[in-house]
Formats: sequence, structure tokens, C-alpha cells
Amino acid sequence: MEVIILAGGLGTRLRSAIGEVPKPMAPVDGKPFLHYQLLWLESSGVDKVVLSIGYKAEMITDHFGQKFNGISIEYAIEKEPLGTGGAILYAMRKTGGDRVLIVNGDTWFPVDIGRLVEEHESAAARLTIALKKMTNFSRYGTVELEGNRIVGFREKQEMSVGLINGGIYLMDRSFVENSVNMKKFSFETDILEKRVETGAIAGVVFDVPFIDIGVPGDYMGAGEVIKQKI
Repeated sequence: MEVIILAGGLGTRLRSAIGEVPKPMAPVDGKPFLHYQLLWLESSGVDKVVLSIGYKAEMITDHFGQKFNGISIEYAIEKEPLGTGGAILYAMRKTGGDRVLIVNGDTWFPVDIGRLVEEHESAAARLTIALKKMTNFSRYGTVELEGNRIVGFREKQEMSVGLINGGIYLMDRSFVENSVNMKKFSFETDILEKRVETGAIAGVVFDVPFIDIGVPGDYMGAGEVIKQKI
């Protein structure tokens, strides 16, 4: 399984806590946040990761090098911000399979990748998103799920309960083959929202911890949550 981690976050909202470091390098119990994502991926049997990076890329390359335990690491370094969509397409040049797992670099959501693959295949989907059930929130947009198919995305609003996009995608390469000439764009807005009506996008709900380090409260408590799962 080849994995792309979108690790180009600036960490603007965390600047007072982490200083001038990329968000995926935010320290959690003395190690970069990205370290824990790689631990989860290694435990899931992943053997190759492409890190999509840009802001202060050398801090990431110097720390992780070409290997993390049993995972080989390659880098897709953006010269200018490409948006999530452009970053994915750029990083995919360093992958060779018909399918790739894409992971947001500022969230920790240790889903069962084997189950995600099984659900993706049984649904005959071209893209499957890992979803998280949340209560009493307004920070995230929500996902409308009917059976195993995602049928819509809603804007951020006050919600008592709802499903959110957990930032993990299992994607067939063919899903974006018509987008190869696009450069800077949003994967969420320009791909997901525009293609949801095709019925090609599935969703799977996972009941595991979800940490978004862009939320100061999540970041401050990240160490305790992660230690319970590794």
C-alpha cells in the first residue's frame, strides 16, 4: 500500500504554541506529530510513504530522511502552494499503483486500513472516505451518507450530531485521471463536491479517536490520547 501524507501545513493557528515549524512537526511528547502518523501506518503494514511538503520542507526531510523503521519515505516538495488537490496530483507522480491512500498531515485518525480497503472494494467505489461521528460542533462541514454512498457535503454550521470527513481517502488513480492538467486547486471543493453526484464516492464510519491539531484543545491533549492507542 502506497500512502501520501499531506504535510505542508503552516501551523498558523498553533504559532504561539509551536513557533515557526510546519504543523506536522508540532511536538507531541517530545516527538513530531508526524512521527505518530508514521507509527500507525507502519503498524498497518504500509511500506512506502510519500510526504507532500512545502513550508520549511528541510525541517521534515532532515528529521525523517529516507526511512522510518520499515517504511521508505519519498518527498514531493512544492515550490509554491498547490492546494490539497494540486498537492495530491503532484505527489501521485511518485506512486505507481492503481490505488493510493491519502492522509491529512494535521489529523490523527488511526482507522483500520484493512477494513477501509474491504469496504472500498465491496462498494465498488472509486474513492472511499473515512468518516468520524461528532457531537456538538461547528468547526467542520458534514457528510451526508446513505447506505455506504456519500450523497452530499454540507457547509460548516452548528451541529448537535453529524458525520465529518476524517481526512483519509482510499482512491483509485482513475478517479482523478481527468484532472491531471489542473495545478492549484482544492481536492475537497473542486473534486469531491463536484463529483459526489456520480455515486462513485463511498464512506465508512470509524469509532476511533480523532485529533485535529489545528484545534488548540486537541493539540494540547494529543499526547494523552495517542499514548492510549500505541
